[in-house]
This record gives sequence, structure tokens and C-alpha cells, in this order.
Amino acid sequence: MEEAIKTIRDLFRQYTNADIFRIEKIPQSGSNRNYFRIHDIHEKTYIATQSNHVKENKAFLYFTETFEKIHAPVPKILINNSDFTVYIQEDLGDVSLLHMLEKYGQNEKVFHLFEKALHALAHLQVNADSIIDYNQCLTNKGFGYQAIMSDLLYFKYYFLDTLQIPYDKEKLLTDFETVSHYLADNESKYFLFRDFQSRNIMVKDEEVYFIDYQGGMKGALQYDVASLLWQAKANLSDDWKEKLLEYYIDCIETTLKGSVDRSLFKHQYHGYVLIRLLQVLGAYGFRGLFERKAHFLSSIPLALKNVQSFLKNKDIGISIPFFQSLLEEMVSEKTIQQFEISKATEHTQLTVQINSFSFIQNGYPKDETNNGGGYVFDCRGILNPGRIDEYKTKTGLDKPVKEFLEQQTKMPDFLNSIFDIVDITVENYIQRGFENLDVNFGCTGGQHRSVYAAEALNRHLKNKFGVKTTLTHLNSENWVQ
Repeated sequence: MEEAIKTIRDLFRQYTNADIFRIEKIPQSGSNRNYFRIHDIHEKTYIATQSNHVKENKAFLYFTETFEKIHAPVPKILINNSDFTVYIQEDLGDVSLLHMLEKYGQNEKVFHLFEKALHALAHLQVNADSIIDYNQCLTNKGFGYQAIMSDLLYFKYYFLDTLQIPYDKEKLLTDFETVSHYLADNESKYFLFRDFQSRNIMVKDEEVYFIDYQGGMKGALQYDVASLLWQAKANLSDDWKEKLLEYYIDCIETTLKGSVDRSLFKHQYHGYVLIRLLQVLGAYGFRGLFERKAHFLSSIPLALKNVQSFLKNKDIGISIPFFQSLLEEMVSEKTIQQFEISKATEHTQLTVQINSFSFIQNGYPKDETNNGGGYVFDCRGILNPGRIDEYKTKTGLDKPVKEFLEQQTKMPDFLNSIFDIVDITVENYIQRGFENLDVNFGCTGGQHRSVYAAEALNRHLKNKFGVKTTLTHLNSENWVQ
């Protein structure tokens, strides 16, 4: 990470002939790309991206350059390095369309932002298609039969098979082929984002901007609008979905300067909704069930309920009885409950006591509840910022120390492993009505690593379980001033 930051500093200096005033790492989401926010001396900000996936970077840079030619709402690329591992772009802020939806709910203002996004989508899909060189795509040139089959198999291997529901594999594969052939036989093929969701639509000054389109290819118009309107996290009402779909078709007709067979368009749209929902479940299965990432595990119940809602009254235009019956079994209440997290309620008795401490000055914290249980985690395997002069008088509460631990140590990996362990106990204790759990983090001085880790676990448990916590830094009176 230190080398990546040095490369970013050098590239920024090359672009502005000035040094970076401050740089901070932006938390990762689902990708392996590293994002940083750069502050210059005038407090103007920029976004730097670092990734060793050169082909992916080149696809993003090429698409951005192409979209700018048709005045599509995408970030401006300011500079990239010669080996295409780092690029700097304009900062579109932290507010996504999903943030707006979560903050304001499904009100008129947010509805108009969705309309703006769909209007811009139609413009980009149709007008970029004629000038794009699809040889520059990251993977497939087009989302056709093979790509659809690949998504269905991804869902099968990484999610469906983990449920251990017995089924006839030959019948399922036959239905997969039926769906893939039907959807691939679509004449309305233009540019397809592949991951067009409200999290990837930024809102700045009342306008919308698109990001994360490096996986784009040629494909059916319906896929992207299906991805946006049926995003599980967004949970749009049926009324919004119907109105926004009609609006999008209006935009397509205006852009194409011709009418669209709405009945056929909607049947195929519903087919792509199904494909997208299953692709998302496959991704959640891989990231959650295999990589054990908490965010994706907690999203599985939402995604299953989305499929459940879809199956009630949507017709994709073809008969796939075996596949449909298997899907209905997959979204049973029993299956959904298997993935639902036990959240704390007003009646939950559990309180998690989280402590940071110094092995040298305090020793192991005493269990005041007499449970005789809980955890003690030793943070001394993490590089110690207290050995660096500029951090000696700071603590794990201070931003420079946080950035050091996040960017230049293995603290994120360390904490992810701890979250997995503690989560199991917290969920079990909530279900069983237990009252207390102690979790302790120790380091040499109880000032940097253990403090940061305790604060991080406190945030994690509140966000994931809503459980009551108490947080104490036991060595705070002895911190180096």
C-alpha cells in the first residue's frame, strides 16, 4: 500500500506540479480496487484508483473517453500512469443514489433522480453503441448465450448448491439452456453496463453521474434497467418499478426515434430481471458463503425476498416449470430464515463489553460479570504506529493513526477474522437471552492498535446487530502525551 501511495503522489505531482496535502483511503466494497481521496493545498479533492488489473483499468479508461464524446455523465479522467495501474479522476463526492433513497425514502425528489438516471442511461446505451470498439471489453464482447449460461451456472455453484436441495441436474441444465437461448435472441442490443445499480450512480449538485462500468459489453437494453429497479438493497415499490420502467421505455423510443413493442420488451425485461437476481445471489454466495464477508452474508435474505417477490406475478414469456419449482423451494421461509441475522430488539438482554488495554501496564482485564467467558485478542502482531515519532503522542482515535493502520498494516485482515468469530457468539447469545459478553483487545501500550480495534468492533456490532455495547479504553490515563 505504501508503494501505491508513493505512485499516486508522483502522478499527482506530474498532473498539478504540486504535492498532495492529504490522502485518505476510501473503504473497499466488493472489488479489489483501492480508492483514495486526494486533498490539495486548496482543499480541492480528487479520486485516485490503484489496481494491478491492467485490462480492467484500460477498459474503464477507454469507456470513459468514449462516453465523454457523447457528453454522458461520467467522471473526467485527469491522468493515468504509463503502466495503467493508477489513474486520477475528478471527485464526484460520497452521495450515491442509494444514499439519497435511504435518507429521504421514496419521495418525489428521489423519484426524479431515478428518472434522470434512466434518461441518461438510455442516451448512453444507444448513442455510445455506434462508436464503441467492443474489442476493448474486459471479458466478453457481448452478453449473449454463453454469458447468460455463465451467470446461471455461477448462481448454481456458488449459491444453489450450498443449500443442498436435491434436484435433477439434467432438467435444470435444460431449463438453463431454454432461458439462455430465449434471452440471447434479442434484437435490441446496445451498450450494457452490467452493474447498473443505485450504488454506482453518484449524485452531485442535483445531477447524476455513472461509475463502475468497466465490465460493460454489448447486450440487451433490458438488463441495466432490470438491475437498477430490482436492486434488493433499494427495495423499490411495485408502483415505482412500473412507472420507472414505462418512463425508461419512453426514453428509449425518443432516443431511437421509433416505437418499441412494449409487450415483448416487458416479457424479455422480466427474463433479465430473473437473470440479474440470480447473478446477484451467486455473487453474494461467493463473497459471503465462501469469502465470509459479513456485508454480503447479511444481504442474502434481502436478495432471496426479492426473488420471492418476483416469482409471484412475473411472466418471462417461456415455460420453465422445473426451474421455477426449484426457485420457489429456494425462497421458502425456511431457507430465508437460515440466512437472517438475529438482530437485537428492545427486549434483548445482551450487552457486549469491549475493552482496549496494555499488556505491560494493565494486564488482562478482569471479567466483572463472573461469566468466565469472552475473548482476548492480541494486536501485537500488527505493525505498531507507536514506534513512529509522528504517531507516538496520538492514539487509535486519531485520523493519521487510523489511516496508517488501514493503509500500511494488516489490521483490516486481522479485524475481518475477528468479526467472523465474534459474530457467531453475539448472534447465539442474542438468541439464547444471555446478558454479557466481554471482548478485549491488547497491545503494548494500549494506545494505538488495541484502541483502533476496539472502536472498529464497536461500530461493527452496532451496525450489524444493533446490540448494546459499552466501550472502555483501560489505559487512557497512561497514554503518551
